[in-house]
Order: sequence, then C-alpha cells, then structure tokens
Amino acid sequence: MPLALPAADSSVIDWGEVGHRLGTDPTQALAVALSAVGIYLAFLVLVRIFGVRVLTGMGTFDVVVVITVGAVAGRVILGHPPTLAAGVIGLACLFAMEAGFGELRRTVRGARWVNSGPVLLMAGAEALERNMRFAHVTDRELNAALRQAGVRHPREVACVVFESTGRISVLRRGIPLDPALVAWVRDADRIPREFFDDV
Repeated sequence: MPLALPAADSSVIDWGEVGHRLGTDPTQALAVALSAVGIYLAFLVLVRIFGVRVLTGMGTFDVVVVITVGAVAGRVILGHPPTLAAGVIGLACLFAMEAGFGELRRTVRGARWVNSGPVLLMAGAEALERNMRFAHVTDRELNAALRQAGVRHPREVACVVFESTGRISVLRRGIPLDPALVAWVRDADRIPREFFDDV
C-alpha cells in the first residue's frame, strides 16, 4: 500500500512568490514607462483633435466614456499581469509627463501647441455658431451655462468664452471689460467695443 504524502500546508506564505507578484523586472519596467509615455501622447493628440469638451461633458454617456478611457489607458500602461511596481512606475511617468508639459504650457508657443486656447462663443447677445461647432458646444449646453450664471436674457451678456479647460465663462454687461481678460481669446475682436473700459 503506497504511503500518503503529507498535504501541502496552505497556511505557509511563499514570500518569494509575493515579491515576484508585486515587483517587476527591467524589461517590464521599460515597457511600462514607454507605454505610459505613449498613452499620454496619444491622449494629448486625441484631445487636440476632438476637443477637450469630450472629457468635460458629464452626461451619462460621457461618464461611461471617461471611465472606459481610464480603464483602457490603465490596462495598456500596466500590462499583464499588473503589479505594484508597474503601477508605481506608470504613475511616476504620467506625473513626470504632466509636469513637463505643465512647464511647456507656461510659454505662449507651448500653450498654443498643447491647448487649443479659449474661444469666444457669444459676442454680446450674438451666439457664434462657427466657434460653437469648433468647441463642440451645443445650444443646450450654452443655455445651461447662461442659466447657471444667472443670466435671464441674452441682452445681459457681454461675452461667453469656452476656456481651454473645457469650462464656459459668462461675462455680463455692466462693469466695463478689461481688454487683458480676453487678450488670448479667439475672435475676441468681435466683442462690441462698447463693453470695454478703453472706449
């Protein structure tokens, strides 16, 4: 009758295996770093093509898209199987890229290259349809921004600006505008001169 072998003790922790699952090797570390840089640059290009509005509209479908984008980016960066070390390397690369492009945005040329820049959506009571299409802003979204700013009629508006962050700024009539506030806004010359303090 064959002797029964003792059952493996499942309570014993294999610390070598734990370290292997948490760590990474140089090849995987390089792959994670290159993937993080690649996905960051791809994200930057796609936002420039489709506009920052695709990430700032928070309807139900928009939330699903943002979550999916994050899941895809995370999976691409971490690889298989994901490990703690790979996650730390990926995060470090993303933070380094953001810091680098943050410095680039401090220059005028860099800011224009990285961001599309602010765009005028309304000049006085007139909505600029071409700029709204460029910024991917619908009439409903514009009206919602006006309501949130407490505007009851378009005649109250001096100008509306779609910011490079994806937010919509509403400036009312009344106190004259400082020209410096709209110096870098696309089509700012269409704002009626009567709204400025230099007239």
